[in-house]
Amino acid sequence: MEGFPRFGFQARPGRPTSGEEQGESWPQVVAGARSLADALPDLLIEARQVAMTTNAGWHGRRRSGSGENFWQFRPFVAGEPVKRIDWRRSARDDHLYVREREWEAAHTVWLWADLSPSMAFRSHLSATIKRDRALVLLLALADLLAETGERIGLPGLRKPVADRHAAERIAAALAHVTEPASLPEPQDIRRFSDVVLIGDLLDPVEGTLAWMRKVAASGARAHMVMVLDPVEETFPFTGRTEFRDPETGFRLTSGKAEQWKRAYVERLEAHRAAIGDAARRAGWTFLVHHTDRPASEPMLVLHSRLSGIPMQGTKGVDA
Repeated sequence: MEGFPRFGFQARPGRPTSGEEQGESWPQVVAGARSLADALPDLLIEARQVAMTTNAGWHGRRRSGSGENFWQFRPFVAGEPVKRIDWRRSARDDHLYVREREWEAAHTVWLWADLSPSMAFRSHLSATIKRDRALVLLLALADLLAETGERIGLPGLRKPVADRHAAERIAAALAHVTEPASLPEPQDIRRFSDVVLIGDLLDPVEGTLAWMRKVAASGARAHMVMVLDPVEETFPFTGRTEFRDPETGFRLTSGKAEQWKRAYVERLEAHRAAIGDAARRAGWTFLVHHTDRPASEPMLVLHSRLSGIPMQGTKGVDA
């Protein structure tokens, strides 16, 4: 047995349980999934607070194109129409300049949060369930994007539309999800759109990489957020420990859990590196967020990356 409490890296790490704890039946798993509907109103409020914190620096997509707002001056390039020259700015020195406007056309952004059973995990090192943090980030991002007039959709659940109440509409759609999937179906994703994927990304790496190749082939650009509980990074278990896979109920007991730590950490790092490297090759962005950190930290990074604004050294976020 290497790396994770299940075979290699073919599944998510289970949580430690007592030896007497019984596995959950499928009806109990379904009931737990339905608790999402009860949690969404509170999560929507939290998402609004996170969005308000981030909103001060939100400036749209920051690229040149059709629009009414001035963006920047740039040097005139030979061969361009002379009518594009800004003569007032050019008169200040010996160079010719063109006035560019900020691109304001509505853009399509697909949002997705992993709501599968293994995301309903929280250790004693965090006050937040992974699923709840992923939803707060998704709803807060929907709220911010709605303010800038972007078209927002959920692959396979809701077509992209520009709607000031997008966060509420998305929350309503998610409340009726009965079979949550860790990755969305890519057939609706088209060229020039953005995809924001939020989850622990601990499914078999081959499946994740195959999904990434399909989305990259469509011409879309993705921003992947890996949400982890601190326990999943540090593996602080010692002595006799039982691990349970929340997806299947499979159990595995270790007599000396501390002996597994090194192999586990190395396997996690290799898994994360494989996804991160594939994202960079595709021209995508990838960051890691831990649930013991504030939700505003990854939101600021997502804001900067969707806006095209370089951002370095954000505390609590691993790029």
